[in-house]
Amino acid sequence: MYLIGTDIGTTGTKTVILDEKGNLISKASKTYKVNTPKASWAEQNADVWVDAFIQTLKESVEMANINPSEIAGISLSGLYGGAGVPVDKDMNPLYPCLIWMDRRASKETQWVKENVSQDKLFEITGNYVDSYFGFTKIMWIKNNLPDVWKNTYKFISPKDYVIYKLTGELSTDYSSAGNLGGVFDIRTKNWSEEMGKILGISIDKLPEKILRSKDIAGYLKQDMAKLTGLKEGTPIISGGIDAPMAQLSAGVLNEGEHVFMAGTSTCWGTLLYDKKPTTPQLVNYPYVVDEDHLLYTFGGSATTGALVNWFIDEFGQMEKTFGEQSGYSPYELLEMKAKKVPLGSEGLLALPYFMGERSPIWDPDARGVIFGITLYHKKPHIYRALMESAAFSLRHNMQTAKESGIKLNPDCWIVGGVANSDLWTKIFADVTGYNMIKLSDNIEAPLGDAFLVGLGTGIFKKPEEIKNWIKIETTVNTNKDSFDKYEEYYKLFLELYNNTKEIMHKIAKL
Repeated sequence: MYLIGTDIGTTGTKTVILDEKGNLISKASKTYKVNTPKASWAEQNADVWVDAFIQTLKESVEMANINPSEIAGISLSGLYGGAGVPVDKDMNPLYPCLIWMDRRASKETQWVKENVSQDKLFEITGNYVDSYFGFTKIMWIKNNLPDVWKNTYKFISPKDYVIYKLTGELSTDYSSAGNLGGVFDIRTKNWSEEMGKILGISIDKLPEKILRSKDIAGYLKQDMAKLTGLKEGTPIISGGIDAPMAQLSAGVLNEGEHVFMAGTSTCWGTLLYDKKPTTPQLVNYPYVVDEDHLLYTFGGSATTGALVNWFIDEFGQMEKTFGEQSGYSPYELLEMKAKKVPLGSEGLLALPYFMGERSPIWDPDARGVIFGITLYHKKPHIYRALMESAAFSLRHNMQTAKESGIKLNPDCWIVGGVANSDLWTKIFADVTGYNMIKLSDNIEAPLGDAFLVGLGTGIFKKPEEIKNWIKIETTVNTNKDSFDKYEEYYKLFLELYNNTKEIMHKIAKL
């Protein structure tokens, strides 16, 4: 039997087909944009995900050249959709989805800080308050779009919206519910009526069914079977949020193991077994396997790959043009030059807060900074400084976890598009002090999705069987001398934010 996994990401959707031994049979992807109608706003239309899913599914099945009857099922993971898609009773979207990157709910966030006990919020939900969390975006919709609020039947996460389109069944999973924050009780693993009343959020506007990630959410409808070319009745697995699914794709099932998912943004996470969340500075919600015992706790930077994407879009035209002629990508060309720049970018220090920042500073008004620039510095210096800034942010999250009592193994798995950069992977290892393990296929979240198909349909009996799928490409070890040198730059990184944050906040208000 063949197992299909699809990850609906922030800037693209990827579908893979694997066999029961975890071998990659085919894959397909489709990119799309995030709509940013105003500064700090980020939204997407739900149909973009549906179209991308159907296209990548059909392409991957055609490339695999397999019989639809041999497909055991499909599982989906998705970006954190913030508020989710507000739909009416006919399940038609009423407004774009305010995704995780959206920061418009600043007033709602401030209201919660002033009116709700942080200790109470953390005790019930395991999380803090920030405009990252979906419950603040739901409050924004209620306060600013009364007609949308009035007509909203449910708020549905991106992958759950696609699952509804496929099956006609409405549900969500524990990781998606937990990541909403604010109204999810991490102790009972259900919606909190108490927090709903305090925050003014009607719990009946949230999905009633909360499933385990391996559960069958429904079966492929006849019309969608015809559209996709798959067999009617194909099981559709509930899946989960992309970050813990990428964690599962590295075979992580135990405390101490940790994974750095490095793409457009960063999600670095680890696991706690039968323990309460250790700090509100990190995000906490149930894992995508063994949800009764395993807690996924992670830190996330808003911009990682987005930093170099922005730099190349704005300043890399020469590299783009030359790359088209030479066969190299602009990333490869700039990385070749950045490799020649000494550690520390010759006195250039950057803050990567180009879309505000999530953990551990939780500052939506933080801004990007390139500090120490002189007429001597060239493009490769800035490019490397941006790379180093993402690594400093990763270390900040790791340090926050350690200070809260979480123990981490000396090796960290790295997955995602950023892992394709040898230089950046080396910088991450040298800045953090943790060796970086790269997987051979670097499939990330869709591999975890595909495994859940096997777990949910009975092909696999226990989560530990995913270990048989894990293939290591290489381990990039920390250089002790480089780590020691980066120590001073890391201290300056923390100091730079602390000394400029008040100015950042003033600029944000202007």
